[in-house]
Amino acid sequence: MSFPINRMRRLRVNESIRSMVRETELSLKGIIYPLFVVYGSDKKVPIPSMPGIHQFSLDRLGEEIEELKGLNIPAVILFGIPEHKDAQGSSAYQADGVIQNSIKLIKDKCPDITVITDVCLCEYTDHGHCGIVEKDGYVNNDATLELLAREALSHAQAGCDMVAPSDMMDGRIGFIRKSLDDNGFSNLPIMAYSAKYCSSFYGPFRDAADSAPQFGDRKTYQMDPPNINEALREVALDIQEGADIVMVKPALPYLDVIRAVKEKFAYPTAAYNVSGEYSMIKAAALQGWLDENRVMLESLISIKRAGADMTITYFAKDLARLMQD
Repeated sequence: MSFPINRMRRLRVNESIRSMVRETELSLKGIIYPLFVVYGSDKKVPIPSMPGIHQFSLDRLGEEIEELKGLNIPAVILFGIPEHKDAQGSSAYQADGVIQNSIKLIKDKCPDITVITDVCLCEYTDHGHCGIVEKDGYVNNDATLELLAREALSHAQAGCDMVAPSDMMDGRIGFIRKSLDDNGFSNLPIMAYSAKYCSSFYGPFRDAADSAPQFGDRKTYQMDPPNINEALREVALDIQEGADIVMVKPALPYLDVIRAVKEKFAYPTAAYNVSGEYSMIKAAALQGWLDENRVMLESLISIKRAGADMTITYFAKDLARLMQD
């Protein structure tokens, strides 16, 4: 007795028909490109551990923005490397800081590009932690909240389109939301790094942002990788406090978390395709061990398929160029 072949198998035979029934499609609409901005002049500094990624001084940032505009990349997220670091991370919230000036430059040059800003102190503190450190070496959660709110407000005043707190301090979304509302920025959205894991995939980023902790690690305020119910509780708290978008970071090792967050909350969800995920693919491709474009596409589609509406990725320019071909 014979049975007909699977109908989907028949549909897969023809490429044009196969594309018609494809369930998940990649586009640039939800793609966000990270940018690293430094003090100084005439700087376009390559990051050795992240092929193709650079630090830009303000006078070179404009040319990068022009390239992104030409590639139709809709959004960037900014990370700043200050000239001065101290225990309080004071350069993070000064009106003429590297990020504040970058926001103004980008919005002046290309107002249509959405500018999102990372809100954290790790790049600005001399100890490399995301908040105020006590004598016992632990981060003082509550003392950090006011500084994060000052940083977020300074970004809003400079003209950013959205702030993205990445510090993982408890209560910071509510604290930042109140500060923004009280100062006339009630319509400025917050993208919360809600489920940010204490991951080994961040190594290359810490080279790019000069933000490696000088002692200890971040286990006391970032999430334990085996936990998923904790991630759902963290997301719920951020939504209650006023987050407009929630995020899972990293992306590829935590696709199950992305899916669980999307299914439970049906809320705008972002994922961060982090530096280690990017660098692994780049390194393997440089060795000729895999097809970079195909692996990039497969990785990014898996993040979207898991439920991410937005993806922060260092592959943004590569993806855009591939889509233009």
